[in-house]
Amino acid sequence: MQTAKERPSGAASPSHSMSDDLLALLGGVDPQVSQILAGERERQESTLELIASENHVSAAVMHAAGSWMTNKYAEGYPGKRYYGGCEFHDQAEELARNRAKQLFGCAYANVQPHCGANANIAAFMALMNPGDTVLSLPIKSGGHLSHGLKVNFSGTFYKVADYSLDPSTELLDYDEIERIARECQPKLIICGYSAYSRTIDFARFRAIADTVGALLMADIAHIAGLCATGVHPSPFPFAHVVTTTTHKTLRGPRGGMVMTNDEELATKVDRKVFPGSQGGPLMHIIAAKAVAFGEALRPEFTSYCQQVVKNAKALAAELQSRGYRLCAGGTDNHLMLVDLRARNADLTGADAEKWLERSGIICNKNGIPNDPRPPMVTSGLRLGTPALTTRGLREPQMTRVATWLDEVMGSKGDASTSARVRGEIKEFCRDFPLPH
Repeated sequence: MQTAKERPSGAASPSHSMSDDLLALLGGVDPQVSQILAGERERQESTLELIASENHVSAAVMHAAGSWMTNKYAEGYPGKRYYGGCEFHDQAEELARNRAKQLFGCAYANVQPHCGANANIAAFMALMNPGDTVLSLPIKSGGHLSHGLKVNFSGTFYKVADYSLDPSTELLDYDEIERIARECQPKLIICGYSAYSRTIDFARFRAIADTVGALLMADIAHIAGLCATGVHPSPFPFAHVVTTTTHKTLRGPRGGMVMTNDEELATKVDRKVFPGSQGGPLMHIIAAKAVAFGEALRPEFTSYCQQVVKNAKALAAELQSRGYRLCAGGTDNHLMLVDLRARNADLTGADAEKWLERSGIICNKNGIPNDPRPPMVTSGLRLGTPALTTRGLREPQMTRVATWLDEVMGSKGDASTSARVRGEIKEFCRDFPLPH
């Protein structure tokens, strides 16, 4: 069992906390909501979170997101608001912007986007006109829906050309990407993904973009924390615009952000965030972003990100030793994409997700490259280690996690196996408490 001194930044002992006070307050005002929140707290505390896009925020971030800042309209930007009474909201937003710039080593940051998709909407509007061509990795190969999915805004208003992964290695094929770029002459090239486990060569992407006169956008929603701490190469100075979420490896509140080093592009982005695509900013979330960025600037956050990758590599190796195939052969970052068919040809991601949740392991089904199964079934699982690492798990615990994963999936969801594993995980989680 870890001592309090050994736990990562944000972890806390399970003693009385502000969360207990919140539930007590709500219990007297709205017992139904109090009961729902208490149930969700218990669910998080007693299960292992392996969804690669999720994390556990610190108590400071969580409570800043539920602060007085929620009461105020603050349309506009610091010093240029459409409402009075924004003195402290200006201070909070300036602090978040300055910390973001320091964290990522960039000149401009817009912290108002409500989510990563909103950040991408603003970036698309700033960088292109409707009908322009964007070159991106499709969602079926590990891209994101806001990078050109037909039913999304990106696929509705823009012409989308795809590049794919090398079918034999499942890695980015930069020569092929350049060939496609020369052929389709895009206005914008996107790199950065939702289910790609290897290092991205941002410098090579910029060289491709320069060759065809395109702009380069890096969506680092998944790897933002790793990029900020040098655990993964930074998209700066190569990308013209960088978008991200703030709640994955960055371990902040749910939200988005757009960054650039180009003053002209920064002005365009600001206009496309507000009033182009959003109204009043969520100032309580911006305050929580400031807190999270401050935490990420501390040395212990770099150690945390390093441990995230160590844990991912350890979990990947354990799964491979049990006969599972990992797409792209392994991982360089916080996630892995597991091809379940190598272990059991009949095993689907949908079944595995359901069985594992019943056993206390939360993960998500995910398509693998060229998956023959539909998106709601899939042949794979996407697993990530940010949340486990926040709780204090390290390499030795990854062996146990892999064992539980294999036991549940190997039993084909056997009820007695799931019940036993569920009990073991509940007991295990007591030694790794969540932030309160």
